[in-house]
Amino acid sequence: MSTILIIEDDPAILQALQASFEEEHYNLISASDGLEGYEKALQTDIDLIILDLMLPGKNGKDICSDLRKNEVVTPILILSSKQDEIDKVLLLELGADDYVTKPPSIRELLARVKALLRRSTGLSQKLNAFTFGNITLDFKRLEAYKNSEPVKLSSKEFEVIRFFIEHEGEVVSRDQLLNEVWGYDVFPTTRTVDNLILNLRKKIEDDPANPEHLLTMHGSGYKFLK
Repeated sequence: MSTILIIEDDPAILQALQASFEEEHYNLISASDGLEGYEKALQTDIDLIILDLMLPGKNGKDICSDLRKNEVVTPILILSSKQDEIDKVLLLELGADDYVTKPPSIRELLARVKALLRRSTGLSQKLNAFTFGNITLDFKRLEAYKNSEPVKLSSKEFEVIRFFIEHEGEVVSRDQLLNEVWGYDVFPTTRTVDNLILNLRKKIEDDPANPEHLLTMHGSGYKFLK
């Protein structure tokens, strides 16, 4: 589960961001002062920083610049007001990875955060192949094996299991799967997710009625355990 540091001094924006990111099951740390935020940003267990530019104590540009000078490579997403008249090129030169204007669209912000996290962890590159239990998956060839015997998975089943692997140990909601795997321009139902998980369990679990890897989290969604 990824840990996100939000450095924002506007209580309303901070509260809205916290509620949205907690709903997506991220670990959250926050700071409303630039100096406090900078100290927290130096921690090694932070996966991404959402940084406001106008902060008391230490402004966002200085935080971004100083973090990079201290060789902190944590992805930084800048929150900026339109009246700030930001030089976006300068921000990138200072070391920011992306920026969103205020008031932020939560949907856009979440999408950008997920993209930055995927890029920084390199999970897509690492998952050319993956093994768990008696299952071996080859994502480049779209081949699956159980006890060394071929198992036929659909392309969508490969996408779903890959998404679960990338979020190992996290609770993944049905809506999250619909948005991330099927996409916003397609309109399946949560029942579609349940049916696919049911079929996937039949193929990869030794006892589909008592799964060891694709677990149902009642009222929340599913969780993958290696």
